[in-house]
Amino acid sequence: MSDDSIAPLRPYRVLCIDGGGMRGIYTAAFLDRLLHHYSVIRQVDALDIGKGFDLISGTSTGAILACAAAVGRPMSEVVELYEKNGRKIFPHRIRPGALSPIFRIFSGLWSDELVRTGDEALRAALDEYLEDVTMRTVFERRGISLSIPTVSMESHRPWVFKKTPKSGVRDDNYRLSDVCLASSAAPIFRSLAAIKNPDQGTDNYRIFADGGLWANNPVLVGLIDALQCAADGQEIEIFSIGNVSRPEGEQIAPRDVHRSMAKWQFGAAIGPLSIDAQEKSYDDMARFLAGQFTKLGRKVTHTRIPQQKVAATMMPFLGLDDSRKRALKALINQGHEDADLVKSMCDRPDHPEGRMIHKLLNEIPPMVKTGIPMETYR
Repeated sequence: MSDDSIAPLRPYRVLCIDGGGMRGIYTAAFLDRLLHHYSVIRQVDALDIGKGFDLISGTSTGAILACAAAVGRPMSEVVELYEKNGRKIFPHRIRPGALSPIFRIFSGLWSDELVRTGDEALRAALDEYLEDVTMRTVFERRGISLSIPTVSMESHRPWVFKKTPKSGVRDDNYRLSDVCLASSAAPIFRSLAAIKNPDQGTDNYRIFADGGLWANNPVLVGLIDALQCAADGQEIEIFSIGNVSRPEGEQIAPRDVHRSMAKWQFGAAIGPLSIDAQEKSYDDMARFLAGQFTKLGRKVTHTRIPQQKVAATMMPFLGLDDSRKRALKALINQGHEDADLVKSMCDRPDHPEGRMIHKLLNEIPPMVKTGIPMETYR
């Protein structure tokens, strides 16, 4: 008999979410708006974005969104998380210029008080939001794999908190709240993360730094895990999303290249530059590799969910630690505008990326009506 009637494997789908500090509220607002558009079209109350993917990878603030999606939290609740806790997590905003970092040095850096209070606030928020859910629990109860990049300070090497069908058991018992804390421990802006090793007693800790130091755009992490976990012959679809990118580049006169430590804001200005560079370079590498794998017979597609180029008037609100109400409002509004733009793109039959996103959103399962999936963990 012919096996033509055998249905092809559905695609192995991956969601990758960039880091970016408080700009994560933009990503949450964007996803919330876009999901709302399609829940209305499909006549359901809400869509469960986490269940639309086999694997979710997120870095830094993207780790928080990734874990929220994995446990079934609505993106509207993630927006509220940032609105409610942003000022506590980042009690002092590093403003442009050298004076703000200098003020920070003399007002609190020597005692570490500013980053200490921010660390306590984020720990409390994540514990309340994600409770004691572990990597293994998400995989067993929701069937969703997670890959969360960070940096091990013991070795100064990359570390990916991971639970997939191929990952073994090393990270099974780590709590999602601790994993998010580790991935978002941005030097200068926040404390390093001291995380209890759940398998080696209460006094055994590991120390981590922000995964954005090497994989702020985690698309290659997601691609590697997808290649390992997808079935033979199964198509891989990767969707990645950033946050508000700054207006590109800067014009620098030759006489101005001798920047002092103060002009680099004592290191604070390096973070946004690294984020911009990684966003573009990792996206380009992922597209190249996807094309090469497809040529070799393994179909891989990478769709970077598009954003508008923001106006220069948004620049005052794009600081990684800017938790002011007007900054958050501007980021939320930008997220909504970009979601509306993507929805229009999805409606165009001649737009390949739009059709990919449209197909994805039409196949994301509805959110259960009996309550958010998070409640099933209790």
